[in-house]
Amino acid sequence: MPEQNLSPRERQLLKARAHQLKPLVLLGAAGLSEMVLREIDRALSAHELVKVKVPGDDREHRAAVFSEIAEKLDAAKVQSIGKTIVLFRPLPPSDEKQQTPESSRQRDDGRSLRAKSKR
Repeated sequence: MPEQNLSPRERQLLKARAHQLKPLVLLGAAGLSEMVLREIDRALSAHELVKVKVPGDDREHRAAVFSEIAEKLDAAKVQSIGKTIVLFRPLPPSDEKQQTPESSRQRDDGRSLRAKSKR
């Protein structure tokens, strides 16, 4: 899958959003394995903007890992600062986000916000 391209404005906005994030995935001694790729994919599916920590002092190796992840997961390369890389992949549209006004009045436990508690 080809990696996504971002306009300079989109990249700037994503950098600002990513500034406060902590790395969600840390590559270990094994490097970029299939399990690590699945974890990054899972994080992108849940959060759309993800920081990944890549060990090692070799700048070219980190750049290659960055490109490989972006290409394999169809993500956009936002930025690379030191050993941290930032990836973006938009969330797919889902039916859950299109709620009716009544369903948006539900609390996390499933009860209606208007229901009174009898405690």
